[in-house]
Amino acid sequence: MDKDFKICFNFLFPLLILLILAPVSIGQLVPSETIILFQVQKFLEYPQVLQGWTNWTNFCYLPPSPSLKIVCSNSHVTELTVIGNKTSPVHSLKPITSQNFAVSKLTLSKNFSIDAFFTVLTKLSNLKVLSLVSLGLWGPFPAKISRFWSLQVLNVSSNFIYGEIPQNIVSLKNLSSLILADNLLNGSFPDLKSLKQLQEVNLGGNNLGPNFPSLGNSLVIIILSNNSLRSVIPSGIKNLNQLQQLDISSNKLIGPIPSALFSLPSIQYLDLAQNQLSGALPTNISCNSKLKFVDISHNLLIGKLPSCIASNSPNRTVISSWNCLSGGKNYSFQHPFSFCHKEALAVKPPESEKQKSTIKLGLMLGIIGAVVGIAGVLGLLILVIVRRSQTSSGNFDKSIADKLSVRNSPISTIDSRRVPQTMRSATIGLPPYRVFTLEEIEDATSNFDTMNFMGHGYQGQLYKGWLRDGLMVLIKCVKLKQKNLPQSLVQHMEVLSKLRHLHLVSVLGHCIVTYQDHPRTASSTVFLVLEQISNGSLQDYLKDWRKKDVLKWPQRMAITIGIARGIQFLHTGVAPAIFGNNIKIENVLLDESLTAKLSNYNIPLPSKVGSESPLYGQDSINAEKEDVYQLGVILVQVITGKIVTSPSELEELKIQLEKGLAESPLKLQAMVDPSTRGTFAYESLRTTVKITINCISKELSNRPSIEDVLWNLQYSNQVQEGWTSSGNLGTQL
Repeated sequence: MDKDFKICFNFLFPLLILLILAPVSIGQLVPSETIILFQVQKFLEYPQVLQGWTNWTNFCYLPPSPSLKIVCSNSHVTELTVIGNKTSPVHSLKPITSQNFAVSKLTLSKNFSIDAFFTVLTKLSNLKVLSLVSLGLWGPFPAKISRFWSLQVLNVSSNFIYGEIPQNIVSLKNLSSLILADNLLNGSFPDLKSLKQLQEVNLGGNNLGPNFPSLGNSLVIIILSNNSLRSVIPSGIKNLNQLQQLDISSNKLIGPIPSALFSLPSIQYLDLAQNQLSGALPTNISCNSKLKFVDISHNLLIGKLPSCIASNSPNRTVISSWNCLSGGKNYSFQHPFSFCHKEALAVKPPESEKQKSTIKLGLMLGIIGAVVGIAGVLGLLILVIVRRSQTSSGNFDKSIADKLSVRNSPISTIDSRRVPQTMRSATIGLPPYRVFTLEEIEDATSNFDTMNFMGHGYQGQLYKGWLRDGLMVLIKCVKLKQKNLPQSLVQHMEVLSKLRHLHLVSVLGHCIVTYQDHPRTASSTVFLVLEQISNGSLQDYLKDWRKKDVLKWPQRMAITIGIARGIQFLHTGVAPAIFGNNIKIENVLLDESLTAKLSNYNIPLPSKVGSESPLYGQDSINAEKEDVYQLGVILVQVITGKIVTSPSELEELKIQLEKGLAESPLKLQAMVDPSTRGTFAYESLRTTVKITINCISKELSNRPSIEDVLWNLQYSNQVQEGWTSSGNLGTQL
């Protein structure tokens, strides 16, 4: 008996120990995350590395391979690494940029939505490592990345992700490795200095720039090669005491090489090749003994190499060819001194010229200051005289600015006092308004390349473009021909600069090219530079079942309120008011945070010869009520989830909504988009339906003002928020 017990004990005890000590990652994955992994497989269009998964697959037990690794902890996925075999933009046979990108065999299909994909991925809330490499991902970099609150490693290299890196990536406070190499990213670098845990940054093979990024002092590896850097190397790089590898090759960096780079305490690899770095390196600099590789070739360096990198050493590789260096073993592979001198002057203006321009600028500012001062005194004197004269007659009831506004806009229905201050300043995150040159417009559109042509908009042709700072924009080309055109354009440009609002695709600037056809007639092309919103339209969201599911009732209320605020701004936020704004569901764009922005609205410009400007020549009451009617059509589609394609469809839906209001709550709820059921308060729904029916009334007099519409929608939203805060969201009514 004892013998049998000993045998049994010797067999079971090790097994018991294994069960006790085994990490919980070996346990079964929670069902919701199993479903998510199958969704990932579907989104990635069943790549070879993910084939073979079945309902019986235990993902936590999958053996790791070079192409796939899934790690679990506490029954949750903490690492997801998938490496495909698709070619990246850098290694494709035909060069691909963000400007000529098109869905192809190298990418996932046109049905792929990077926004929807990351919406699913972010539900893996315990992820610490996410690597999705060479999978053909395409689309703008999703701002939802900030939802990975515990992420430590992010690697989405060798894909076709374009646009700017979202600034909210800096909210990933645990991030230690950021690898976005070999994509189509452009724009400026985010400020990464606040990421104290960050040790590796690899953003090479993109089109980021022009300024050198702000980086933290804990970095070990920095790779920014093959980008669009056009600045000097910042002096603060001397503080990177842990830096081992620095690769900033193949940019357009200018100025001298900081001598401290060669003696950083941990530096081992230094690649500065193929830039426009100039000047001479100090001969007395010292090099860190750990430094094994230095490449400063193909720059504009002069003088002699410092001894620590000039002398032959079996432990250090130095490449210095194709500069203008003198002496050394690579002297036969150098340009003449005159070459570097000429090229350096081309990329950096001489100091004497800077001093001259500074003196000229100071002189001009002095003259301008004097003129402004004299004009101010005269203006103040005139204002005092006018105030006294108008006060004595008892007729002074408006400011001088108001009178000028009314005089310049004789048939305007509003004055500037109606413009709320909050509406004037609702231009969050926009660069200052500016006037562009034709050269800048041509540069932005690659000389109006057909690849950038996006079609015909409400008032002219549309092109996508990239400004020199990397900002992606939309450029509208409007051709005009009218008598006295230059004079009439001036007042219109003043209004253009005010079309900047949170709920508009705002105007960032303009360029005017005018040709004098006749002493009294001129032809002009106005290039309007607009925000580019690339997250799709409200119509796109309602047509796609995956996107539609994101729009629950609270999100739809926020969107409709945003549309109403945008219309209200056009009606009352600028003087004179702008009506007839082509308010259609396809013209309502949604940004990454689902903020509604009106596009293709009526930008006030002179029209054809002999015709009045759309700014002044409209029946404002009819035009205002037409905008309200079009908002009502959008509301019908938001409520029902059905896209309206004809007046008869709209009338049928209106009748059904009216019956639902009159008969019973259940009847009305049956009309609502199924995607929103269980997420709305009935009173919120009823209020929204009532104002919607009024908006699409056939009688103009029955249609509410935009202020009334906005008030009702905001009331409906307050009811909804109260209902949600009571814990009702997600329960069936």
